[in-house]
Amino acid sequence: MTSNTPIYLDHAATTPLDPETLKAMLPYMDGTQTYGNASSIHSFGRSARAAMDTAREHVSKLIGADFSEIYFTSGGTESDNLAILGAMHSAPSHKNHLVVSSIEHHAVLHAANYLQKEGCEVTILPCDRSGTTSPEDLKQAIKPNTALVSIMHANNEIGTVQPIEELLAVCRENGVVFHTDAVQTVGQLPVHITTLQVDMLSFSSHKIYGPKGIGALFIRQGTKISPQSFGGSQEREKRAGTENIPAIVGFGKASQLTAERKETDSLSMKVMRTSLRTKLLELVPEIHFNGSQERCLSSILNVSVSGVEGATLLMNLDRMGVAASSGSACSSGSIEPSHVLKAIGLNRELASSGVRFSLGRKTTSEECDQAAQIFARIVSRIRQSSC
Repeated sequence: MTSNTPIYLDHAATTPLDPETLKAMLPYMDGTQTYGNASSIHSFGRSARAAMDTAREHVSKLIGADFSEIYFTSGGTESDNLAILGAMHSAPSHKNHLVVSSIEHHAVLHAANYLQKEGCEVTILPCDRSGTTSPEDLKQAIKPNTALVSIMHANNEIGTVQPIEELLAVCRENGVVFHTDAVQTVGQLPVHITTLQVDMLSFSSHKIYGPKGIGALFIRQGTKISPQSFGGSQEREKRAGTENIPAIVGFGKASQLTAERKETDSLSMKVMRTSLRTKLLELVPEIHFNGSQERCLSSILNVSVSGVEGATLLMNLDRMGVAASSGSACSSGSIEPSHVLKAIGLNRELASSGVRFSLGRKTTSEECDQAAQIFARIVSRIRQSSC
């Protein structure tokens, strides 16, 4: 069985650009009066600035933030870097301790490694089998010199949603700044700054059907961070560089559309995820579902199957017309198991066989059913050939 029409189940990596968003961007890509630099004072610049202001308003409304608390970046990675490096570099010299979880995106973990080499103290919190970070563990980790805690809202590989409110309460009790990577949750979960009282929050356009190369960092008023790029006063001196107006306009339009559609999208994906999980459980013997199955994103389903490498599964899925992904990464010609799957306690065999299916706005039950059947046939064939 091969899918006649490719089935895209990798929305957690990136979502397709919405046609309405593309339409909104086009005048700022080929227009005669819309290509100005937003920092210029002439009419071309003012036109670009007005478009950017409108987009910032839509982006801020998506998460319930104030217009002035949104800072545009090149994406989720830069937002995470700016939050972590900026907060630590602006902290008093005696506040040099950073706490992160073991299943953070590499944008956070690699930033933490960099700070450690600079002399900062870094604590990496463990998680349980479901991928949940314990507020009690965080309480034990915080010290008098702790400046920042960064724990993601939901994991990008297994979809587990963290108890952010409880984790944040620990930080508030100790006067510690709290950042969350919400790249996977904005547009899916109720992310509203008035209820989710974090100090900083990262999110990205291409996870909500907007263009790639543009993201944002919410910085609550009064939170201190140092800029990490220099050469201009853009983004209120937090992020130098000429603004990417077409992408910003696209981000704004995608935010507006997401605000209108997120409840319907979330409900649809929840139904699709349940259908896919039921079908895989029925068709694939010895399948393991990774992460919490209750406190989870409706768009992500991560599975492991014994006796089969994840890279082999993905290549076969691709050949059969199904696009999925894995937590595995290729490094120097060797495949390393996902750091997330290892962190939740999977042995090397299961951690190396992880496959992530991530659903989107237009995923259908027929696609889920067909993908499950194709996956089952691939697993069966590989297992039989290895006997």
